[in-house]
Amino acid sequence: MTPLLWSRAEPATDWAPLDQVRGDSSALQRLWRGFMTARSFVALVLLLLQGVIYALGQPPRPAIVLITGAYLLATMLTARFATFRPPIRRFGSAWLVTVGIDLVVFSALQLLQAGSINYTPLFALPVLMGAVLGTGTVGMGTTAMVALLLLAHAGWFWLFDQSDASARFVQGALTGTGLFVVALLAHELSRRLMREEALAETNRSAAQMHALVNDLVIETLSEGVLVIDSQGQVHASNPAADTILGQGLAQLALPFTLGAYPAWAPLATIARNTFARRTSQARELPIAQAQGSPREVRVRTRLTRAEELGIDSLCVMFLQDLRELEARIRTEKLAAMGRMSAAVAHEIRNPLAAIAQASALLAEDLVDPAHRQLTGMVQQNAQRLARIVDDVLDVARARQQRVLPLGEQLVLDPAVRMLAEEWVQQSQRQGVQLVLAAGGSAVRFDIEHLRRILVNLLDNAARYAGSREGSIQVTTRLNAYGGAGLHVWSDGAPLEPAVQRHLFEPFFSSESRSSGLGLFLCRELCERHGATINYERRSLGAGEPEGNEFAIAFLSGESGLTQ
Repeated sequence: MTPLLWSRAEPATDWAPLDQVRGDSSALQRLWRGFMTARSFVALVLLLLQGVIYALGQPPRPAIVLITGAYLLATMLTARFATFRPPIRRFGSAWLVTVGIDLVVFSALQLLQAGSINYTPLFALPVLMGAVLGTGTVGMGTTAMVALLLLAHAGWFWLFDQSDASARFVQGALTGTGLFVVALLAHELSRRLMREEALAETNRSAAQMHALVNDLVIETLSEGVLVIDSQGQVHASNPAADTILGQGLAQLALPFTLGAYPAWAPLATIARNTFARRTSQARELPIAQAQGSPREVRVRTRLTRAEELGIDSLCVMFLQDLRELEARIRTEKLAAMGRMSAAVAHEIRNPLAAIAQASALLAEDLVDPAHRQLTGMVQQNAQRLARIVDDVLDVARARQQRVLPLGEQLVLDPAVRMLAEEWVQQSQRQGVQLVLAAGGSAVRFDIEHLRRILVNLLDNAARYAGSREGSIQVTTRLNAYGGAGLHVWSDGAPLEPAVQRHLFEPFFSSESRSSGLGLFLCRELCERHGATINYERRSLGAGEPEGNEFAIAFLSGESGLTQ
């Protein structure tokens, strides 16, 4: 049904008349069906009454039988086929097929009444229909018509028998007065019903809106939320709770028993303590995961104040991943350290320049090849330190990354081979495979920046990869568009979803002794050169184990377009 709305002309009144009702009212529709059923029942009783009269030995009057039979047929057809849009606003077709027919039929029966049968009480039905289903004008107009019909009936009999005229007129007047009282009361009750229905509809709409807002807020919370009753049944949860608990919470049908899952038994205990002590609880617990080590979770509970409304309280449990919380705290601390390191890097520039200049001057006077080699090493490492200082300053100041000229490019395969072999020689790591298939493709990238990226990725791979041959693979290849790419794959364990979300953020690391800057700097250096870096969990081929792969898509040296 269409929701019930009130006219905006009187938004604050409690006594809005029925002629200001907009749309269909479900309450009036139910009353309409009730009145239609009552009319059919009255018509059936009137027809059966003629049968009873005949059974008692009195001949029924054919006119009355014909009227009651036609009335029964009319009421059944009206109940089956008539459409009603509340309220009845005027004396039109809706009024004629209901109230009007009843007035005509009952007036005819009253005129044709035989013996001691009195059909006057039947006029209460059209009066109630007009007062309940119609506007005030329709209700009072219908009642006035009935009162006039009763007085007219008394006048009709007065024409033939004046001895009993006064009693009939008094009875008609009293009956009309009573019907007016009944109509007023019924109309007021009908208006009250409409007000209650409108208020209920408004409250329901507000409750639905609040529920939608609450659902949206809960779903977007970074904290996990569980809603638990006093029996330990979970009635609601959010995606963050599924991520933190890591046992397939989202696939469980609600409600379910929290204590039935061993990994969540500590949470069920905290919920029971919350209900038993009627106070909030706070704990830090290790929660077992489907994969990987247990996760440290901070658990806080609150009880709803539902008992004030006469219903049971609910325990709302908030879950927070301590590692993410500590990472945010570490980020704030290291951000301040980053500002300080930028200042230190700025101060290092001048000593580095002096070292490089002194080394160059010293090399001019040296003849011994060994000494010249040493000064060359000093100059080379001073230059590398100068580049590192520039990178730290670039990240700290977040200034716009410079675009490398087209001349600064390198052939990918030889560069990757040289850098990978250099890393293997320094780290003494075994099991590294090189698959170079980029041909002679040139990419726009600085060799030192590529060194830093590759060293970071290989260091991360070596930390988690196995020791078998091929546990680490460095691959170059061309994509479908002819763009070159570099891939570093290792057979380490999969990264947790929480780690993947923050993988390239600064100061975030799954290792407590790591600063969390390695992958962040890799991403920054890639973006500086127009390249992209991504992580994917994948297998290298059919029947091969899955592993962690970091893929870099370079900016083409020829076209200058990112592939």
